[in-house]
Amino acid sequence: MRIGELAALTGTTARALRHYEQAGLITSDRAANGYREYGEAAVVRVRNIRALVAAGFTLEDVRPLLGCLDGDVLAGPPSPQALRIARERLAVLEHRIAAQTEARDRLVAALAAADTQEDVQADV
Repeated sequence: MRIGELAALTGTTARALRHYEQAGLITSDRAANGYREYGEAAVVRVRNIRALVAAGFTLEDVRPLLGCLDGDVLAGPPSPQALRIARERLAVLEHRIAAQTEARDRLVAALAAADTQEDVQADV
């Protein structure tokens, strides 16, 4: 199947598929006209990649799991490697959330101080 058909079947874009291919997560053959041709197994693999990315994994996180991407990765128990990667990704996300929360709190405090100054200047 061509890239557009694979994109339609998996709910993604041709651009994302080319990115997955460049990252080494999927492969294609080239037709005589140069078009990419994907096998039926690519549908399952792309759906699994998208499910893992939606769960917070990066494409780099997905790469070590290539051996499991051709089956239903969400149906079976996770491998120790997948659990390790998920825990590492969770730690990164929690760190980012904490940093964003601190930035938000500083902004809230700055806006509160500015509002207080506006109120004082309005009373004068």
